[in-house]
Amino acid sequence: MRTNPTGRQLRLGGELRKLRERAGLTATQAGELLGVKQNQISNMEAGRVGVSPERVRTLADHYRCSNTEVVSALCDMAAHRTRGWWEEYREVLPPPLLDLAESEHHAERLRTAVTVHIPGLLQTPEHAREIFRQDVPELSPPDIEHRISFRIKRQAVLFRHSPATQHVVIHEAALRMQFGGTKVTRHQLRHLVEMSQHDHVVLQVIPFSAGAFAGSGQSIYYLHGPVPQLDSVNLDQSHGPVFLDAEEQLQKYRVLLSRIEAIALSPEKSRDFIHTVARNL
Repeated sequence: MRTNPTGRQLRLGGELRKLRERAGLTATQAGELLGVKQNQISNMEAGRVGVSPERVRTLADHYRCSNTEVVSALCDMAAHRTRGWWEEYREVLPPPLLDLAESEHHAERLRTAVTVHIPGLLQTPEHAREIFRQDVPELSPPDIEHRISFRIKRQAVLFRHSPATQHVVIHEAALRMQFGGTKVTRHQLRHLVEMSQHDHVVLQVIPFSAGAFAGSGQSIYYLHGPVPQLDSVNLDQSHGPVFLDAEEQLQKYRVLLSRIEAIALSPEKSRDFIHTVARNL
């Protein structure tokens, strides 16, 4: 039995629990239908034990779930049990960071809106180092290097075969935050422009002149799953990443991101804007 299930294992169990609850069944009743004890159902839903794709289909049938796309996506989640590259960091980094890398690895599309920081997948090592130096409590030099290498490895999702599409909206404030001084900042801005020229990266800027807008008080990271029900939102808090997946929460952040993207400059004008900021540093 797992003592520390990953975020993806917890999500699979949570989705199975939602299906059961929508069917109006208790864990005991579900166990009777499946021919197992109630605690076996509870352990599956808590991610403490694995569940096969065949069992997922059986549960979905008992729960009268007719959404074949959702069932197929849950079966895929159950089938993928291989350990990812992020597991090598399990002893040195907080588990939520590993859950973030795993979520990115499986995401179909990534959407980000930030006001102060450059998104992690688009940061240069030098920029990232300066951010980690500001952590509270202070990180040791080895811990900083672990986090930098982890962040750079996360960026592989943008360079693999059939990379995830990333749509990023960055506020002008984030472009002008000089983490590491002028040289580091200029290099970071050039890197943004270079990345924005990839077909699978859409980058937009919100200038100060755009004024107030919904969602401006937080960074939003939306990860699209194979079906909307398996989307998730990551909010970057001072104590670490926080994941949200309730349907009303997902809908809220989809609306916020759509509004943010609508008021931002076009990708072409955004590149010109970043060039101007870099020249004027």
